Amino acid sequence: MENRVKHHREAAGWSQGELARRLGVSRQTVNAVETDKYDPSLPLALRMATLFAVPVETLFIDNWEQPQ
Repeated sequence: MENRVKHHREAAGWSQGELARRLGVSRQTVNAVETDKYDPSLPLALRMATLFAVPVETLFIDNWEQPQ
């Protein structure tokens, strides 16, 4: 899964710590999401999308393709 969390965070002018504070998670969680070491839960993904005012699909792009 590809994500654009870092792009949106930087566009907002926020540090990882600031985004973490706004989401109610640790800075380490934000870092893990941005570096693709952790896929956020659905509630966290929805909070991120709401915070950035974008659809979840804009933040997290699933490159999975159904086998033929």
